[in-house]
Amino acid sequence: MYIIAGLGNPTREYENTRHNIGFMTIDMLAEKYDISVTTCKHKALIGKGVINGVKAVLVKPLTYMNLSGEAIREIVDYYKVDATSELIVIYDDISLDVGQLRIRKKGSAGGHNGIKNIIANLGHDTFMRIKIGVGEKPKGYDLVDYVLGHFAGEELTVIRESIEKADGALQLMLEGRVDAAMNEYNTKKS
Repeated sequence: MYIIAGLGNPTREYENTRHNIGFMTIDMLAEKYDISVTTCKHKALIGKGVINGVKAVLVKPLTYMNLSGEAIREIVDYYKVDATSELIVIYDDISLDVGQLRIRKKGSAGGHNGIKNIIANLGHDTFMRIKIGVGEKPKGYDLVDYVLGHFAGEELTVIRESIEKADGALQLMLEGRVDAAMNEYNTKKS
């Protein structure tokens, strides 16, 4: 069984913001694989289902981004999964161009407070990630305002395509082929 967690902030005001790309990806996966992510448990909305023959729990933490680790830790403990090999976290990355993907097996938080909190709650930084680029903040912008801002029209098209690509990466990861996912998806867009 895999835990697939998309990071974001609950409530309507944060819908379709850069920081909610994890939630957007979970919503797409839920629709595509007919998994209802409506059960409120472990400080999160969760939905259990099957993705290409693999049991999965889709997760949208309701703790707000900076406390994502509280929900993730409860879910990992409850389902007794090995976070190093059965947890996949999907989130935004401002160091990547809009729509660029980066797959990782482990690593630092890189300044992302949601990831920092997950690492603190798990006690290690070894868990799989799908990072989706939301672009660097423009000069003079406040970082919080930028990540909580909405995508421009053309960016939204690129983001939707990236979310589809994230599903492709996820398929490889669920097959235990993380290196193949990294080789295929960690390339810079031309």
